[in-house]
Amino acid sequence: MRGYRAKMVEPTRLVPPEERERALSEAGYNVFNLPSDRVFVDLLTDSGTGTMSSEQWAALLLGDEAYAGASSFDHLREAVEETMGFSRIVPAHQGRGAENVLYGSLVAEGDTVLNNAHFDTTRAHIAANGADPVDCPTEEAGDFDSEHPFKGNFDVDAARDVADDVGPENIPAVVVTITNNSTAGQPVSVANLRETRAFADEIDATFVIDACRFAENAAFVQQREPEFEGESVAAIAREELSYADAVVMSGKKDGLTNIGGFVAVRDTPDLDALYDACRQRGILYEGFTSYGGMAGRDLEAFAVGLREAVTDHYVTARVEQVRELGEALDDAGVPIYWPPGGHAVYLDANALLPHIESSEFPGQALVCALYEEGGVRGVELGSFAFPDTDRPDLVRLALPRRTYSAEDIRHVVDTAAAVADRADELTGYRVVSEPSVPELRHFSARLEPLA
Repeated sequence: MRGYRAKMVEPTRLVPPEERERALSEAGYNVFNLPSDRVFVDLLTDSGTGTMSSEQWAALLLGDEAYAGASSFDHLREAVEETMGFSRIVPAHQGRGAENVLYGSLVAEGDTVLNNAHFDTTRAHIAANGADPVDCPTEEAGDFDSEHPFKGNFDVDAARDVADDVGPENIPAVVVTITNNSTAGQPVSVANLRETRAFADEIDATFVIDACRFAENAAFVQQREPEFEGESVAAIAREELSYADAVVMSGKKDGLTNIGGFVAVRDTPDLDALYDACRQRGILYEGFTSYGGMAGRDLEAFAVGLREAVTDHYVTARVEQVRELGEALDDAGVPIYWPPGGHAVYLDANALLPHIESSEFPGQALVCALYEEGGVRGVELGSFAFPDTDRPDLVRLALPRRTYSAEDIRHVVDTAAAVADRADELTGYRVVSEPSVPELRHFSARLEPLA
């Protein structure tokens, strides 16, 4: 049950097949380069693409656009403290701006940063500061068919091995991303957060939680971790974040806004220096401390969105819609990473296209085929997006929040099933131009089909 009704609509149109083929060719077979009006169902990302509520739209009118001391900043800070338990925040224009603020203050040349699995911009920011981003996914993450409830967990034993190799003094931060976007949006248990917190203390590292999808993670904890059965999502959200020294947040996910982010730092004396460094870096790169690259109206909508995100009726409907898409794809014979995550369904391109080598980007072949077949835009998160890693070739179909109907979901399933029926006809791709930063290749590289 979706739990909302539309109060504003936008017309969409499925352009004819020949227009889709031409648009894809002109985009260099990279769907990031497609004009949005050529896309029918856009599942490229859930970041900033959702639908705001009537309460959020009303809050826009209350924005205090003062450069310094804006009351809208106080409203956001109060919402963060209420929903996440942090009273000290440094606002930023979006999540990657917050990553720049935090990791630029925390990471130095020669360091190693551990994560359950770094996502693209996180990896890029850490590498840009001269550090080595190392993934520590749990062993169960590699089993696409397992029913393990928390395949997004951080592998503390693997992390301890890395610490022994590089020296704990060279690890300034241990990061856990909830949910784990690079591992098919899988959740992380509170028990694992406690264990990771203890490990961070053991090596004297700052424990960071990337909280972009903290409410969705809390919904999974409510459903799957016996200790929290019967607890509200709001209470679980505060519990899971209580173990962090610092939080990095994109408001474009579980803030339910189209823009915005922040860094939050625990209010303890040992973290004063980090908070001060983030404040100064925020002023330099994002804007003054009371707006951080956001308009006052965006701060107001963000504050409302955080409170809405931790309501049980909202987040349960959100997670259920993703699961419905996953179950329908599975029923249609399309191989997916199981179980579905909190924000997206991940298609297994290696299983669907075994005749295409990883070096020929089977995930990108699947992305292009989905667009050509039905105007559906997803994103490759495998050998193309993460060069020089051994990640599987997955295609993410990320659902914008409170946006698409059951009919749209059916169209996506029918499109994917049609592609699966002709999977043996698909061919691989090669890169013909790419940017100098390998971690960001998939955003702007151009490709061409091999045949």
